[in-house]
Amino acid sequence: MATANSLLSEDQLLCSICLDVFTDPVTIPCGHNFCKSCITQHWTVNVHIQCPMCKEPLSRRPELRVNTFISEIAGQFRLSAQHEASSSSSMHHGDKAGEVLCDVCTETKLKAVKSCLVCLTSYCETHLESHHGTPGLKRHQLMGPVKNLEDRLCKKHDRPLELFCQTDQVCVCHFCTESNHWRHATIPLIEEYQQQKAKLQKTETEIHQMIEERRLKMDQIRESVKLSKEEADRETAASVQVFTALIQSVERGLAQLTHMIEEKQKSTEEQAEGFIKELEEEICELMKRSSEVEQLSHTEDQLLFLQSFPSLNPAPPTKDWTEVRVHSSYEVTVRRAVAQLEETLREEAKKLCAEVELKGFRRFAVDVTLDPDTANPYLILSEDGKQVSHGDIKQKIPDSPERFSYYSVLGKQGFSSGRLYYEVQVKDKIDWTVGVATESINRKDSFKIITKKHLCAICFRRAKYQVVASTNHISLKSKPEKVGVFVNYEEGLVSFYDVHTAALIYSFTGCNFTERIFPYFNPRHNVDGENSSPLIICPVTTQ
Repeated sequence: MATANSLLSEDQLLCSICLDVFTDPVTIPCGHNFCKSCITQHWTVNVHIQCPMCKEPLSRRPELRVNTFISEIAGQFRLSAQHEASSSSSMHHGDKAGEVLCDVCTETKLKAVKSCLVCLTSYCETHLESHHGTPGLKRHQLMGPVKNLEDRLCKKHDRPLELFCQTDQVCVCHFCTESNHWRHATIPLIEEYQQQKAKLQKTETEIHQMIEERRLKMDQIRESVKLSKEEADRETAASVQVFTALIQSVERGLAQLTHMIEEKQKSTEEQAEGFIKELEEEICELMKRSSEVEQLSHTEDQLLFLQSFPSLNPAPPTKDWTEVRVHSSYEVTVRRAVAQLEETLREEAKKLCAEVELKGFRRFAVDVTLDPDTANPYLILSEDGKQVSHGDIKQKIPDSPERFSYYSVLGKQGFSSGRLYYEVQVKDKIDWTVGVATESINRKDSFKIITKKHLCAICFRRAKYQVVASTNHISLKSKPEKVGVFVNYEEGLVSFYDVHTAALIYSFTGCNFTERIFPYFNPRHNVDGENSSPLIICPVTTQ
């Protein structure tokens, strides 16, 4: 079999920074490999983040992960090098490290095959023959070749340590059980060895399992950080979208206010110009009369004065300018504009937040199909399980505990955790109910559904929107054509939205879900074709 040395040369496994065999090798985007600590230190010292070899610049520090393939190759190369060095050293010393040599051989010592715990000697195959042939030696206890045989004897009795005292947790010989360890719980050494080794293997397995669990937890944490980063990026983008729209709304309001003030000022100036023109005309007429009066007043001829006085032009009509004012106050205009802008911004922010929220909910869209085994016999389901309407004829289908006796049907998919979202078209219907129901909902008597514990739904009935099992009515500015349903199981939240306007219709909060929940649909009764349109489960677009 090819070794690491035969496949790769040492030069191919050297880090170009420390010039040593890779330790925790990592691969950066350009394809070059370095020790993780080397490249990290390099980027810490150098301002520019680039490859030390090809100088390719990087926009930011990449996430460094150990290249396990190169790491294994480098490890095999390192072990192979150590093995070769060890073999070379053993050749110079005449024996391999760890080998037990025969104690009887005098010249070239051969490898021992057994050690005698009685003789305290290790024997090669040749010198062991006496223990097989001599009757007295046959009773000696032989074992695999080991060094330091004296350590395997009882210091007190010079007998092999063949037993284990469970009371004192020490190895003992047979004589010990008759003295210091009398009446103690003792078992053969091999049994204790097997028991402890089994425990050790169990411990080792548990440790490996703990390591694996922690590695898995590390991956989960990294994935959580990644998801959190993605969520943060989405929220940042959504926030920018909302605030940009609000800024544009403020700019539009300012432009409208400025235009209003300019128009009012223009109107004031035009009014003032009209007043000035009237005043100029009156002044002109008054000046003419003043001239005539002045001329007549200077006449000394009494006869001429009296003859001319009747022909003096009467005083021209003039306007009473006492109460005339030209003044524009913009305080009320600005106050009214600011109040209107505040209301507009409030409504705009509410709408934008709802749009962003609804867009975020679409990430949790689930594929809902209707469950025919729960459908009331009067209900007609489409072949794809996406539409339900009320029919005039009761279908001949078997009854079961799961089937509703009133005009309802559940979705096939049940949920016991997480978040989900789906959309239902209610266009052209005059009577409908949509929401979520628990698995234990009463399916045979609709009058017993009285709390949100089993059904969280809204309905449209008699031209009014209301909360099911409640006297609460819902006031809406427009009639929804499509209703979005969002559920957060853990938070006990069920919210309904007008998909087209992104307006929140109603929210159930504090629902303590303890069992599976299912999408719930009730197309209501069809009277003379006035409510024949189906409830339609629509595909959810993420745009």
